[in-house]
Amino acid sequence: MTAFILVPGMFTGTHIWQDTAARLTAAGAEVHTVALTGLDGPRTATRAAVDLETHIADVLAVVDSVGADEDRRIVLVGHDYGIHPAVGAADRRAERVQRIVHLDSGLVRDGVPALAAVPDQSLRERLAGTAGTARTGGADQAQGLLPPPALDEWRDWGSTAGVSDAALDRLTALAAPQPLGTLLQPLRLTGAVDQVPTTGVLCTGNGTSIELIQMLVRLGDPALRPLTDPRVTFFELPTGHWPMLSCPGELTDVLLRAAAGEGHRLEPVDDAAGPGHLRPFLMDVPEVPRERHGNVDLYLPAAEEPRPAVVFVHGGPVPADARPTPRDWPALTGYARCVAGDGAVGVLLDHRLHDLGDYERAAEDVAAAVELARADPRVDGDRIALWFFSGGGLIAADWLDAPPAWLRCLAATYPVLAPLPNWGLSGTRLRPARAVANAGGLPVVLTRVGRETPELAATVEEFLAAAEDCGADVEVIDVPHGHHGFETIDVTDASRTAVRHAVRTVLDHTFGARTRAGTKSRTGTGTR
Repeated sequence: MTAFILVPGMFTGTHIWQDTAARLTAAGAEVHTVALTGLDGPRTATRAAVDLETHIADVLAVVDSVGADEDRRIVLVGHDYGIHPAVGAADRRAERVQRIVHLDSGLVRDGVPALAAVPDQSLRERLAGTAGTARTGGADQAQGLLPPPALDEWRDWGSTAGVSDAALDRLTALAAPQPLGTLLQPLRLTGAVDQVPTTGVLCTGNGTSIELIQMLVRLGDPALRPLTDPRVTFFELPTGHWPMLSCPGELTDVLLRAAAGEGHRLEPVDDAAGPGHLRPFLMDVPEVPRERHGNVDLYLPAAEEPRPAVVFVHGGPVPADARPTPRDWPALTGYARCVAGDGAVGVLLDHRLHDLGDYERAAEDVAAAVELARADPRVDGDRIALWFFSGGGLIAADWLDAPPAWLRCLAATYPVLAPLPNWGLSGTRLRPARAVANAGGLPVVLTRVGRETPELAATVEEFLAAAEDCGADVEVIDVPHGHHGFETIDVTDASRTAVRHAVRTVLDHTFGARTRAGTKSRTGTGTR
């Protein structure tokens, strides 16, 4: 028999599992729901002293209460925050747990508190500042609890797609304040849990899918490499962050299949070819002089008079310790050399988008790099283009919303043009799909890949629909069989044609009425 142990997430208790538990029981499974201290039962002031270790102990008590029969298989299911105490308990009872199910929850790491998974960056920073006072008592006692969301605030914690009004009302009525110690205390793991098979259940309505994770693995994110282990499986549910409320029947089926070892397995990284983003650029580009100025590189054309510049903005988030950094990635240096070979200054920068909450400071880095380039005497500061890639696309919103006169073109390649539901950015101004209404006559060159993940493709279509409604000047360059990052993983004639077309179009807009006299195109991208 399979014994499911269901661990709820933030603000919630055993009540959220009611329908799912009943269905699992009807299917012949043994089911236990974990009442987390301070979130279930009497709500007393002492709950402010509850921490992550308290909740790990709650899960351990249930694990230990399940008989040690060799035929009884324990499957630990953690939803949202609940994955932290679930994994913490499994690390101490690895021999008892057959599988851990991450139900629309992120990866956990040794030494990292659950606070890191809170979607709202400003809230994370505010809560992190309470770490020294959250459990001191007295006047600081109130800081030891995070109030639950109001009825209209649940979407800030995850998509509520599929949840009925009645269920959302009940969720709100039964929600409890979250003890801050559960979020601030680092999770400590011995490594024993690494041997326990895992399953990820991804809720696509909340912005994550198997295809999206496979793309990130293919692009070489080292943190995701363990997900290609054959003991790791995945399922998708076409719903929001609360599948136990929106589709308990479908969730029950997935949990039973996960317990049986079923599910999709990711394709491993091709070690011989290397990570996708570090493979060679898809075409030969000229060697041109490069100057490094802090976090900004200038690729200089062979010209005496000031030249237009194209500023390339990489995607992300990119881990702060990633090496090489984006300004040395072959695709980006390839583009910079292309435009320098055609007579413009290529500008590459490393910005600080290391986490989804870093968009504001990344936007500041981009603005500073633009000003550095414009101030250089070899740059014609009145003729600048900005070119955004992937997750850097959100930063384009500032420039679309109020385009300066010197911005001659804005380009975006396989961009993200609206934040995904689980990014915790519902209140951000960085929404290009909205900002395009103010773009006026600014030319926009958008390279769209046909094999984009549905979640990211939807943001592009949202942008294009908004652009059409307001009459924005947008040219779309399609790469029908291209993937995200196609310049290094889809080395085809069609891909090369798309890159040449995009570079030529951007430079035509940027140079404007002026010619490119004095340079000779060596990449076949320029007009001569």
